[in-house]
Amino acid sequence: MSEGQQQMRIAFLDDYQSVALDMADWSRLPDNVELVSFTDHAGGEDALVARLSDFDAVCRVRERTPFPRSVLERLPRLKLLLATGIRNSRSIDLAAAEELGITVCATGSHHFPTVEIVWGMVLSLFRGIHREHASLRAGGWQLSLSRCVRGKTIGILGLGRLGTPVAEIARAFGMEVAAWSPNLTDERAAAAGARRVSKEELFRDSDVVTIHMPESERSIGIVGAAEIALMKPDAFLINTSRPGLVDQDALLTALIERRIGGAGLDVFDIEPLPRDHPYRYLPNVLATPHIGFVIEENYRIYFGETLENVLAYLDGAPIRTLDASGEMKERS
Repeated sequence: MSEGQQQMRIAFLDDYQSVALDMADWSRLPDNVELVSFTDHAGGEDALVARLSDFDAVCRVRERTPFPRSVLERLPRLKLLLATGIRNSRSIDLAAAEELGITVCATGSHHFPTVEIVWGMVLSLFRGIHREHASLRAGGWQLSLSRCVRGKTIGILGLGRLGTPVAEIARAFGMEVAAWSPNLTDERAAAAGARRVSKEELFRDSDVVTIHMPESERSIGIVGAAEIALMKPDAFLINTSRPGLVDQDALLTALIERRIGGAGLDVFDIEPLPRDHPYRYLPNVLATPHIGFVIEENYRIYFGETLENVLAYLDGAPIRTLDASGEMKERS
């Protein structure tokens, strides 16, 4: 875009921490590019369309705001959609974007931070750290006996990029590691220090089950009422992956009725989580506001590479573009 050309307006959505404009050197953009950050969430398609109708480009943080065809078709001015991270294309209708002439670019991402959240949850659920902390701050003292993780069994649903380091840490804590996924082999499980078991055995025998599978047509609802019913009454379920992998009604019922020990949750069907949602106040739930990927190191990748994506687009040679299949191309 040369000097004198029409102004380009870029919206930054769901900038909850108000840091997007500090995470990259946006002064590298031409003077006719205007940046606008929104720190709240536009709930509902009508509100989103109203917010974005005057923008040429939109940067979104991971899956915080979906872009189905019904939204994209109502944004005729939109020509550039800047996604952050790679594996979030299911919440963007890439085929519709391609048909409408909207370029979609993505960025890299660190994945290990989610593993840290998993272990924060495991340790806090077993040792009651979050409850004891709240008691201390309220003027109280020790509340109850806790349990150690050593000698317990962790069941890992999906032994891939995230499940494997979870297994490594579990062994360091002296835990037994069981794993299951549809295509897991004995050899792959053993290489990660785990024992391959059936899905039923994993839920029946584990003291904590943690989910590390991508969301797909095959994995939606992979943890349902039947699996939750197999769990020990003092076992924990941890989901830092995708809410759609778990039957939320079945999980909520089990938690309310105290049929499992509790849950650690970082992903939800509706985000931000409604203020009156039971996950906010159930005593056997440790919930965090989808912070698995929210670290400075990731944000510097997201917004630094987004800046590069905008500059390349303005030069007429977009990079890191996503096609209708979700595959990333370095340069179109």
